[in-house]
Amino acid sequence: MKFDASRAAFLAIDLQQAFCTGTGSVARQGRDITPCRDAALRCIELADAARRNGIPVIWTKIALRPDYADGGLMIHEIRPGLKEAGGIKAGTDDAALIAEAVIAPEDFVVDKPRNSAFFSSSLESLLHALDVRCLMMGGVTTSMCVESTARDAGQRDYRTFVVRDACGDFAQARHDAALDAIAFGFGRVISGNEAFAALDAGEADF
Repeated sequence: MKFDASRAAFLAIDLQQAFCTGTGSVARQGRDITPCRDAALRCIELADAARRNGIPVIWTKIALRPDYADGGLMIHEIRPGLKEAGGIKAGTDDAALIAEAVIAPEDFVVDKPRNSAFFSSSLESLLHALDVRCLMMGGVTTSMCVESTARDAGQRDYRTFVVRDACGDFAQARHDAALDAIAFGFGRVISGNEAFAALDAGEADF
């Protein structure tokens, strides 16, 4: 699969305080956010590299109404702990990107109500407007929002490149399984070093 920077965007998925800080709603549920924090910082480095090379950077955030009326089964039955912790409400610090994720004037931010960045969001219309056919992505968590987005991207015929060490999860087994599934059927899983080289060179074959 060929990475072509002239038709690429870098997607930084959900580098939010909820998932990547010790004071976020996930940490308040007793989960170790260290892998997500490490992945987020690596993802930010890649976003900087993409921007330096003229590649659009798109940040996504999962953000729900304060009353969770738009949360559906995800928030009310599947992951009710987030609701109990008051997490990912639009406009709150919990839903905001971490401080290190500095949004440049030329960047884009896409809010979404579910795991996949394509679901009920402006992402696909934005990608069409930018004439993007290659998506390089990282973010959190690997087994939920990253995998869901990568699956949807692959099925829409976007050449999808997921950066292994720029993704993080709360459990290593889920992280590994998600990357295996992506590599098997939806795109390419590459290392951070491979990603940096591709961004700088403008193209690569994986």
